[in-house]
Amino acid sequence: MARWKNILGKNARSRLYLRFNKRKGRRIADSKLRTKSFLLEHNLPAPKLFAVFTQPEEVKQFAWEELPGNFVLKPSEGYGGEGIIVVKKGAKWAGEWELMDGRIVDIGFLRMHALDILAGKYSLHGTRDRAFVEERIKIHKAFKKFAFQGTPDVRLVVFNQVPVMAMLRLPTPESHGKANLHQGAIGVGIDLATGITTYGVLHNQLIRYLPGTKRKLNGIKIPFWNEILRLAVMVQEVLPSLGFLGVDFVFDKKHGPMVLELNARPGLSIQIANRAGLRRRLERIEGLEVKDIEHGVKIAKTLFAESFADKVKVEEGIQIINVFEEVNILAADRKTRIPLKAIIDTGAFRTSIDKDLAQNLGLLEQENILFERHYRSALGRKKWPVIGLTFYLRGKKIKTAASVSDRSRLKTPILVGRNDLGPFLVRIGE
Repeated sequence: MARWKNILGKNARSRLYLRFNKRKGRRIADSKLRTKSFLLEHNLPAPKLFAVFTQPEEVKQFAWEELPGNFVLKPSEGYGGEGIIVVKKGAKWAGEWELMDGRIVDIGFLRMHALDILAGKYSLHGTRDRAFVEERIKIHKAFKKFAFQGTPDVRLVVFNQVPVMAMLRLPTPESHGKANLHQGAIGVGIDLATGITTYGVLHNQLIRYLPGTKRKLNGIKIPFWNEILRLAVMVQEVLPSLGFLGVDFVFDKKHGPMVLELNARPGLSIQIANRAGLRRRLERIEGLEVKDIEHGVKIAKTLFAESFADKVKVEEGIQIINVFEEVNILAADRKTRIPLKAIIDTGAFRTSIDKDLAQNLGLLEQENILFERHYRSALGRKKWPVIGLTFYLRGKKIKTAASVSDRSRLKTPILVGRNDLGPFLVRIGE
């Protein structure tokens, strides 16, 4: 049951995390064409663009027969996989193509569909849209036994330049070859440390095997894993106006991973596929200072590894600490060190120490009081001093300003807040 705690719901997502997405970022993510332009501008890999239609005349005059044998026709501002036509190959006769589900379509069908897109039939906001044609990615051999007709993709949720959760999406007969969970695709959780799949989900129900087969959904090794982790962080680094972001990747058998789409409102079913709550993960890294792309990837691999991935080597340079740690507090005489059990709380900004302990250690002398903090309580206005405090955690000396409060009824006489956790990462159970 513990793994299902801290599930992020739609209301909490909107209230707590969508506020990190500014208008500029949303405009880019909500338009597939703006996304393509952005990716091209920043030299990020993406499928090739063959044609763009903004007016009905462009659709009617376009030489459809000159398109390659396989391609994808999409609405620029579509959502949920609606309005996407995936062409598998050319059919027997010129001007006809075979779709992924075996249907044969002709130029008239494609023109009519493109005109429907322009009219806004599939747009996110029901307004006029643009249509475009891009290359169809040839499925990577790692997924051929698991995907039905269409191209699978990997969704990575990124927050504060740290990948926090990932999912492989597999097309099925029900989804008509589209990697969209709402249309019947399968979602499979991915361990962030190793890129190995863990749990499968279909219609929000956990499954172990690919339906109709004995192929296990766990244990699939995602190719180019480290590369897509870095690419996902890189996207957010160059697009900081999307602080809470979904990045979708496809894998071409020749060219490797490509960014397919950006999502400013990443879906929440990814939590079921990972049997873990997004909210806990997001809380762990909110406000954390991420130095660069490699640092963001390192944090993700360290904090969000599955139990089987504990053997994965974490690069040197970051110490991992637990929720409860022993600290050594330096008394006022600057010589005596008192060992105590402390709670590590990333939800609190400032370190806090019990008033009686501070008094006994001589830390409440006037010269050590930095200032007083006022607050309201049920008993009226109160004030507590903020003092200079030096303590040692895992051998590192930390000098800080600590709040003094009554912790006599709490588990530990000292709480270490996130302001003093710069050199550390905190491992917290799911």
